[in-house]
Amino acid sequence: MIRLSSEKDIAAITAIYSHHVRHGTGSFEIEPPDEAEIARRRAAVLERGLPHLVAEVDGVVAGYAYAGAYRPRLAYRFTVENSVYVHPEMQGRGVGRALMARLIEASQFAGARQMVAVIGDSDNTASIRLHEHFGFRHVGILKNVGFKFDRWLDTVLMQLSL
Repeated sequence: MIRLSSEKDIAAITAIYSHHVRHGTGSFEIEPPDEAEIARRRAAVLERGLPHLVAEVDGVVAGYAYAGAYRPRLAYRFTVENSVYVHPEMQGRGVGRALMARLIEASQFAGARQMVAVIGDSDNTASIRLHEHFGFRHVGILKNVGFKFDRWLDTVLMQLSL
C-alpha cells in the first residue's frame, strides 16, 4: 500500500535512510540525520505542496519517496528532484517501483513539469534501471564529485518530462 507519510512514520523513515547513509552510496551524506531533521525535511516538502509517501507491507513501512525542490530559485519551481529509499530487507520486491509510480502521479498533480534524479554513484544500477523503467533519460554524469567510503563517486543525472 502506498500512502502519504505521517508524523508517525518518522522513526521508520529515519531508520531506512540511516541504513542507506551508513552502507550505501545513493546518498552522499556521511552521518545520518536524526528524527528531528527527518521531520524538518518532511515538513519542508509538504509546505511546498509536494508529495511525501511511504510504502507499507503488512503494516510496516517498507520504503519512502518524496519530491523536493530541485533548486531554490523561483524559475525552478516546476521542477522537482525525486528520492526513493527502500528498507534493505524489502529490496527487489517492487516497493521502489510502486513508490516511483505514485510519486510521478502525485508530482504531476502538484503541478510539477519536470522530475530530475540525482543518483549517487554511477555503479548504482538498481536506481538507474528503476528510473529508466519509468522513462527517465540520461542527461549527464558529474565525475568524481563525491568522496565516501574512501573512494570518489560520480553523480548520474536523469530527467523525466511530466
